[in-house]
Amino acid sequence: MKKKKHWILWIFLLLVLAAAGAFCYFIRLPWQVGYSNAFFHISAYHSPVDKDGDGVDDQMDILKNARAYVSKKPEYKSEYYNTGYPTGKYGVCTDVVGAALRGAGYDLMELVHEDISDSPGSYPDREAKSIDFRRVVNLDTWFRRNAAYTLTTDPGQISEWQGGDIVTFEGHIGIVSDRRDADGVPYVIHHGRAGQTSYEENILRTRDDIIGHYRMS
Repeated sequence: MKKKKHWILWIFLLLVLAAAGAFCYFIRLPWQVGYSNAFFHISAYHSPVDKDGDGVDDQMDILKNARAYVSKKPEYKSEYYNTGYPTGKYGVCTDVVGAALRGAGYDLMELVHEDISDSPGSYPDREAKSIDFRRVVNLDTWFRRNAAYTLTTDPGQISEWQGGDIVTFEGHIGIVSDRRDADGVPYVIHHGRAGQTSYEENILRTRDDIIGHYRMS
């Protein structure tokens, strides 16, 4: 009788563990560490360019600086700044991308302003140098015109997505993570709402409004 109870207990524990695993898989909890490129036999992309000459290639530099920015846990708040870049305490989605690229040697405020001056008709939301580069629609235009690569917008093509890429949505933007879910779809480092506790989330799966996917160099 005791032996039978012993096996019943083990079966119950296995069922609980299986249920917990299925629960985590299907809802993609934000605290999940995620899977690496190597797990899916995908080679990590390294840019041949090191714009700021710091010994870290652009692709890894953009990814590293995106994480550094969100590690400060900025509060979501849309404000104008005379100097262009926010102070760091507050920010919106475009500021994640601005900080990530600035840390890699790309000043989006200057670059977007220069491109608007060269081709004003290409930009739908022009107002002032200090704010134009913080508009998603302008950044999508700039990346489409200037990024080295314009890539797939299908999250299912997992090998085409790499940490350090830029992804744009309708009214939103973020940096692609090098961490992936169980199906190989990468997370996105982004800042999309007030009270956001995790800045690295599995949103490529849950959104159907991806409009752009770019790689700087």
